[in-house]
Amino acid sequence: MSQPPNQKRMAVTAGIVVATVVGMTGLAFAAVPLYDAFCRMTGYGGTTQEATAAPSQILDRTIEVRFDSNIAPGLPIEFSPKQISEHLRIGETGLAFYTVRNLSDEPVVARATYNVTPHVAGQYFAKLECFCFQDRLIGPGEEAELPVVFFVDPEIVTDPDTADIGTLTLSYTFFRSTDPAAADTAS
Repeated sequence: MSQPPNQKRMAVTAGIVVATVVGMTGLAFAAVPLYDAFCRMTGYGGTTQEATAAPSQILDRTIEVRFDSNIAPGLPIEFSPKQISEHLRIGETGLAFYTVRNLSDEPVVARATYNVTPHVAGQYFAKLECFCFQDRLIGPGEEAELPVVFFVDPEIVTDPDTADIGTLTLSYTFFRSTDPAAADTAS
């Protein structure tokens, strides 16, 4: 003889299933911001740090910072560093410029992403000012110089994984903005 289903047990099971689906959906939406926060805090993947002030200590040891630029396919711009590299003392503030030019007759809204190689050194490369922190509207035919103010944290020499690094590469890639609000400003 078969017993009728227990209503209370079925309700508990349904509640667990709904909570699991809602929880997994929430985690899926939170994954990108959480991963981004993790990379910014740890320097994982060459993610550089944002700083509000330069360090008070400047070492005698120098480091070479190379500059690289890339453009996502289909973005009608020219983008390049004004200098190939810069030598500076570790802890000293550096200033570099990139140039961007819109090659089209339409406004373009783009954002630059960045990283540092070798990746293990990303946590020690800090930017005080950068064009990469927000979307940029580039008018038809417009050309602009984009500054980046940065330093290499003196702590780089105390980390056994980075103590011997003599050269870093700061690389930017411009992508078309996917922010609908930014696209509206270009219209």
